[in-house]
Amino acid sequence: MEEAATLDHSVDTYEPSLTPDSLGKLGMWLFLISDTMSFGALLAVYGAIRAAAAWVPPTAMFDINLTAFMTFLLICSSVTMVKALESIQNGNQSRMCMFLGFTILGGVIFLGLQAYEWTHLIKHGLTLTGLPEHGLDGAAISGSTLFGPTFYTITGFHGAHVTGGVIYLTCILIKGLRGNYTAEYNHKVEILGLYWHFVDLIWIMVFTFVYLL
Repeated sequence: MEEAATLDHSVDTYEPSLTPDSLGKLGMWLFLISDTMSFGALLAVYGAIRAAAAWVPPTAMFDINLTAFMTFLLICSSVTMVKALESIQNGNQSRMCMFLGFTILGGVIFLGLQAYEWTHLIKHGLTLTGLPEHGLDGAAISGSTLFGPTFYTITGFHGAHVTGGVIYLTCILIKGLRGNYTAEYNHKVEILGLYWHFVDLIWIMVFTFVYLL
């Protein structure tokens, strides 16, 4: 009888190891790992091309102050994302929605500044096939014409991820405004946070390798 009771108890308390929560996190982690390899390959190709060709100094081409501000903006948006998750874990939906709104705003401003940067560089002469005649300091520019294609590919690929992230954030915000998340049910907000932190981390790498080194 004791053995039967033990068996019944084990059956009653069994919980499946794979839940919607864990499956969602697993799926996101698999996606992020594959995406890390994609960005890693792009940066590796960029490094190989740069090492083999005459390369334009990034400081002669880019407004580092602008891109440093863009980096700071994304870092701040990661902080607001953390605050959003913390808020809903404490059962505060309105505060979560407020911080999600701030995160979306940071992403939108980042995209606007990137569009401004691209527009300015294209007008200045940095295209997929050519370089401007003069840098920001007025000095003559010479170097590999692969500078433009690699720059636009890497920053454009990241910009596409930010755009997807803003759309993702907006969808979660709309559901949050409808009261879909609680202190007990918030794993979708946590999964969103994984994606957004990844996007921010990748930009720090892009900023370092493309703009600073």
